[in-house]
Amino acid sequence: MARYTGPKDRLSRREGFDLFGKGAKLTRLNIPPGMHGARIAMSKHSQFGLQLREKQKVKRLYGILEKQFRKYVDKAFSSKGNTGEILLSSLERRLDNVIFRLGFAVNRPHARQMVSHRHVKVNNKKVNIPSYQVKVGDTITLSDKIINNLIVAKALLNENYHPPLWLERKGGAGKISRLPARDDIVEPVSEHDIVEYYSR
Repeated sequence: MARYTGPKDRLSRREGFDLFGKGAKLTRLNIPPGMHGARIAMSKHSQFGLQLREKQKVKRLYGILEKQFRKYVDKAFSSKGNTGEILLSSLERRLDNVIFRLGFAVNRPHARQMVSHRHVKVNNKKVNIPSYQVKVGDTITLSDKIINNLIVAKALLNENYHPPLWLERKGGAGKISRLPARDDIVEPVSEHDIVEYYSR
């Protein structure tokens, strides 16, 4: 599946949110990119503009492009229940996001790379599809090669990290204990704006 390969600071500045976990490396987060960035920051957005920005933020947060994001939205609209929560649950259950949530990777692009390079197993079977949807009861393990990687080993030794309540982690293995709920998502996102944007 295609992915964005351009400058990432530009995207974070446009959304006013650190999308890729760069932390201190990110500069001028409160000013949008471009020659007229300061003027854009001072202008007021319309309701449509706010909905568009929220859609773009969530899409970029999970590292997917418009065509694939639209598929998630269409699936959420055709499902029973709260459309916004179903959408976020589907995004959370992406394998690359689960690797990130378990603390095996420092950010989602890193998690996506781990999956694409066949370092991740689901129920003891290698899976190299970042968009793979995990299910309740699935076990996620890492290959011996990637566990010995310095970045991954350091992430696994981080005692301050605690996975969300819908995941269980023990060493280099994780388990899906239940489906993710709205309260499990810590990022400031508004699924209602996204649903309204696509309901036009």
